[in-house]
Amino acid sequence: MNSRFTQLIHIIRRFNRFYTNILGLLDKHMLDSEFSLAEVRVLYDIGHMEICTAKRLIEELRIDPGYLSRIIKRFEKANLIFRVQCAEDGRSHYLYLTDKGKNTLSKLDDLSNGQIYQMISSLPEQDQMNVVESMRTIENAFLRKPVQAREKVTIRYDLRPGDVGYLIHLHGWIYAQECGYNHAFEGYVCKTFYNLLENYSPEKDRLWFAEVNGKMIGAIAIVGHSAIQAQLRWFILHPVFRGDGLGTKLLNKAIKYCKEKGYHQVFLETTEDQETAIKMYVKAGFVKVREQENKAWGKDLAEQTYELNLT
Repeated sequence: MNSRFTQLIHIIRRFNRFYTNILGLLDKHMLDSEFSLAEVRVLYDIGHMEICTAKRLIEELRIDPGYLSRIIKRFEKANLIFRVQCAEDGRSHYLYLTDKGKNTLSKLDDLSNGQIYQMISSLPEQDQMNVVESMRTIENAFLRKPVQAREKVTIRYDLRPGDVGYLIHLHGWIYAQECGYNHAFEGYVCKTFYNLLENYSPEKDRLWFAEVNGKMIGAIAIVGHSAIQAQLRWFILHPVFRGDGLGTKLLNKAIKYCKEKGYHQVFLETTEDQETAIKMYVKAGFVKVREQENKAWGKDLAEQTYELNLT
């Protein structure tokens, strides 16, 4: 096992110990009832599953069948749930909450909400958002489903304080990780954004920012150079959000904007190693018109210019 995984495992185990303590506090104080957390979760799922059976509970909760059987019997005895025999399979039963069960679950939900409120209300607002975002990140990573099926992506085009700073960070991080570019590339990106902000005009320039839960995960921009020519710039997408068509959506928005503004031509500059992006450009109609060497970013590269005629 290499040192990187050793460090990751150490951090995850430390977090597990910390969060186990949190769950212990919740178990002891939050519910403050006769039910354990496992029992509350079973009661919750019976109340919220569209078709609830013991088999589905075992699959969803990964709970021991014998333990679940004891919980169900206890709930029946307390008049919290009732069973209805499945017409297709006489050995199976659908599980439903009684009125008493619904009322009990509602009270437990209120207790749970109240305890969590006490836990986070003392945190600064930004820390509250960071905690929630981190929990989403963990959940999404282990769901292993297409990202956009898990989280809603929104796209805005108003330029806000902090946007450019984060885009510079995103460029520096992604291009260092994926392409091996050095700090000089990040300096180059800083200069290009400085020039934009010095001359920015919403009448000729536009930036689109893709966000998930308020956090930027990608962008693209059009910078007007004259009444008839514009440049496509800063097209970037976080690796986790690739492969679901978001990049194509951003590119199409940029090209549509150029047509609406009456630009006759759009050009862009890229490097030969951006193979996926180049395929998108070519598919959209861009044609390579120039190529030159670039040794400024820690690698020997071929810098390429592509043009798209809109007339």
